Amino acid sequence: MKRKIKIMMVEDHPEYRETIALALEKEKDIELISQFGTAEQALRSLQDMSTRKVPDLILLDLNLPGMSGIEAIPCLSQNLPDTKIIVLTQSNSEADVLAAIRAGASGYLLKGTKRIQIADGIRIVMNGGASLDPNIAEYILTTLKHLQPKPTLEMALSDREMQTLILISEGYVKKEIADRLGVSPYTVASFIKRIYEKLNVPNAPSAVNKAHLLGLFPNR
Repeated sequence: MKRKIKIMMVEDHPEYRETIALALEKEKDIELISQFGTAEQALRSLQDMSTRKVPDLILLDLNLPGMSGIEAIPCLSQNLPDTKIIVLTQSNSEADVLAAIRAGASGYLLKGTKRIQIADGIRIVMNGGASLDPNIAEYILTTLKHLQPKPTLEMALSDREMQTLILISEGYVKKEIADRLGVSPYTVASFIKRIYEKLNVPNAPSAVNKAHLLGLFPNR
């Protein structure tokens, strides 16, 4: 029989803890082994190495009395390096989302999330993925796009190198490129070598992809 996923919940509202506890009871592969109202209580429970049950995953609220969820993430991770953390909170603040992800959370779900989505989120994270509320995921992707520096080309491709790269993108092989450009296959190989060096890529697919990102190909 497959081992159940062991869950710790850190949530200061008893009513919501009970709601989640009842929901997780219905999942055959998930077991809630402990729940705490503060991060300090959760951390203290980890001190007794002889009796503690080590969770596979922690459901963590952010707005906790005393130590906040954001502050607790690195502390919990230090004590439980193999345990995943999913933030389960009311806050859809962009600052909280980024802070939680940067601190090491593997997921960010809002308290309005349906029971089945929370359970699925747990499974996704335990399988190595990231569980994000759809609105949160859209925000993160948008933010990362703005933060991601656009690639630059330090050395421009010559006309012949650009012609070669366009033909590569169209699926032509070296001999066919040589025939179209009226040069030898050896010369084409030289063009391709310089293209790889200038684009800092290892192969043809990477070269084509990098050229697309750089906007090198003419609009058609």
